[in-house]
Amino acid sequence: MHISDFLSYPFMVNALIVGLLVSVCCALLGVSLVLRRFSMIGDGLSHVGFGALAIATVAGVAPLTVAVPVVVLSAFILLRISERGRIGGDAAIALISTSALAIGVMAVSMNSGINTDISNYMFGSILALSRSDVILSVVLAVIVLLFFLFFYHRIFAVTFDETFARATGVKAGLYNTLTAMFTALTVVLGMRMMGALLISALIIFPPLTAMRICRTFRTVTVCSLLLSLFSFTAGLFLSFLYGTPAGAGIVVTDLVFFLLFSIAGAIRRK
Repeated sequence: MHISDFLSYPFMVNALIVGLLVSVCCALLGVSLVLRRFSMIGDGLSHVGFGALAIATVAGVAPLTVAVPVVVLSAFILLRISERGRIGGDAAIALISTSALAIGVMAVSMNSGINTDISNYMFGSILALSRSDVILSVVLAVIVLLFFLFFYHRIFAVTFDETFARATGVKAGLYNTLTAMFTALTVVLGMRMMGALLISALIIFPPLTAMRICRTFRTVTVCSLLLSLFSFTAGLFLSFLYGTPAGAGIVVTDLVFFLLFSIAGAIRRK
């Protein structure tokens, strides 16, 4: 099996482009989310996305036209709930995500049962990716990269000490809102390939793995980005080679790197 064989299929090329760009977004956004102990927002929003996609499918409406605004709105709601402190961030995520997932399953089961499209949204399918997904992923990745390049120091300040950042004049609310919006868009786009059950792994694994050996925000961010790109490429290729689901192969590759980096980190500390 050669690389040329891998790239000879148009759907694999689409999956590779979309996946790499989504991995960039997940890695950059994931560092801040993990450090702020809000990493499960990806899992919560993916469940909301599944519910929205399921309802759109049943209603015969274009899925993304429903999923994008619903998931973005849910991200804002989660952010507001977390800021007010009446409900913890993890509890708010669990509350909204399980409710959305249940509503989606109920809507489909009352109509015609779980069909192929809904199963693809739950478990992911590289065949579901189209040229429009490639265009959307390019636009989103460029925006997220520019966001981090131009506002890196402000993102750093908000991530580690939001109260101090506000006191120094940083508009923490704006950066939180933009982060939530970009995360929501990344989740909606990525879950078409990874599935609602696995997309959060792209947000959680690379930062956590990088933190096993890196000690500064900058090195964690760079290492997370490189790990995300390499893990996705290796996982997708292995899935193609052995005929396994792409999402599962990518997550297993992430897990292997996490274990290796954990061992390396433990040896380094000794």
